[in-house]
Amino acid sequence: MDFPFPIRKIIHVDMDAFYASVEQHDNPALKGKPVAVGGEHRGVVSAASYEARKFGVRSAMPSKTAKEKCPHLIFVPPRFPRYKEISKMIRDIFYEYTDLVEPLSLDEAYLDITENKKGIESANQIAKEIRQKIFEQTGLTASAGISVNKFLAKVASDINKPNGQKTIHPDKIESFLEELPVEKFYGVGKVTANKMFTLGIFKGKDLKKKSLQELITLFGKSGGYYYNVVRGIHTSEVKPHRIQKSVAVERTFFEDLFDEQQINEKLESLSAELHQRLQKNNILGRSLTLKIKYKDFSLFTRSSTKEEYFISPEEYYTTSKKLWELRPFDKPVRLLGLSLSHLNTEEKKQVSIQLKIPFEEFEN
Repeated sequence: MDFPFPIRKIIHVDMDAFYASVEQHDNPALKGKPVAVGGEHRGVVSAASYEARKFGVRSAMPSKTAKEKCPHLIFVPPRFPRYKEISKMIRDIFYEYTDLVEPLSLDEAYLDITENKKGIESANQIAKEIRQKIFEQTGLTASAGISVNKFLAKVASDINKPNGQKTIHPDKIESFLEELPVEKFYGVGKVTANKMFTLGIFKGKDLKKKSLQELITLFGKSGGYYYNVVRGIHTSEVKPHRIQKSVAVERTFFEDLFDEQQINEKLESLSAELHQRLQKNNILGRSLTLKIKYKDFSLFTRSSTKEEYFISPEEYYTTSKKLWELRPFDKPVRLLGLSLSHLNTEEKKQVSIQLKIPFEEFEN
């Protein structure tokens, strides 16, 4: 297969059921049991152990639904400081091999190891070493995908989960993608996959038969993405300095709120917390968004953007109250959130250089 882009060695490392695995590791009594991180009576599941997933419990699922699917599900409250602590340990391991690390969240990241600090030729070997070090230092397992670009590495990391890895060698990319079910393509969600099924598109080889124009007509600008990735083309570089585009705080309430005074108190508290986070990282922003989730799970967001940066919690609070007044419904509220975007961090973009390196050292 000829590549119309520089060949790189990319690893995607993804922790296995990270939050739930941390809880099972720290509390051995939970090992082997179905565990959900989140509130049992309110909110949604943040993470589910593999034992819970066997019952159909998934992240972002309402806790009530999760309990119906798995009556003996054990809920544990999230401990984000602990997850961040372990995430830093894992990231430090990545930096032993390369500085080109692009975190996607606390539990996954891309690594460009085309050139690496240890001079190891095999990308497969590096992935094994990283996974072994993670287990030795944290007691947790990770899965990895290795290939020539971020898209393929991301898809590959799911193939042998949990606690496994998969290399998609350059010579095998075409045949691999042709046989890959479309719902396994990173970037194809459930709705899009169902639409593809109705069009007779079930595998990569079916998708590949569609012309670029056909895919754009069917799926809008995403059509161009699908056209490229089914051919193994994905030119996005590993960005070690990801630009933070927003900062957010939100709260899910144990009891639904309806009283105006309670709402104002929560908005004031959220404004103070948002300001504290921004100050800690020297971040300013010009666009404030209020997020409201109602008792029936319907969602409303409204933003206000100004020419100058917001600089005080009073400004967030005053603006959030004005946005609250624009809400379309007077219904009980289960969640409130504030986020700031159009940040000054967007002015600090950095450029990274990708190298053209032969790929002979890849292993299956």
